[in-house]
Amino acid sequence: MPDGLWERIAPLLPPPKPRRHRYPGRRPIDDRAALAGIVFVLKTGITWNQLPTSLVGCSGVTCWRRLRNWTEAGVSPALHELLLAQLRALGELDLERCAVDGSHVRALKGGPRSARLRSTAAVPAPSAT
Repeated sequence: MPDGLWERIAPLLPPPKPRRHRYPGRRPIDDRAALAGIVFVLKTGITWNQLPTSLVGCSGVTCWRRLRNWTEAGVSPALHELLLAQLRALGELDLERCAVDGSHVRALKGGPRSARLRSTAAVPAPSAT
């Protein structure tokens, strides 16, 4: 990760939790290493367990947990806006190659409705009496 980009991303990340005084446990992995692991997994498409620890300096599970915590803290939308603004400023935002799916665009008024669906539940047999 280039230093200039990291300097812009770091303020968006939540501060780390304070360590316990008596039994502090292991030192937490650096946010920059975790972000490098997250980007590597997203770019290559490998699973979190396949992330080579020696390459990024932390495990895939650690990267997954950090991504989950950052998502819950609302880092993703702010990071997305930052990266889009930087691409626009550099003139490298190409909207000819973009994809939109249902997770990003709300279907207004519920979208088109199909015919009424029939129940597929088991129908009780008619009475033999």
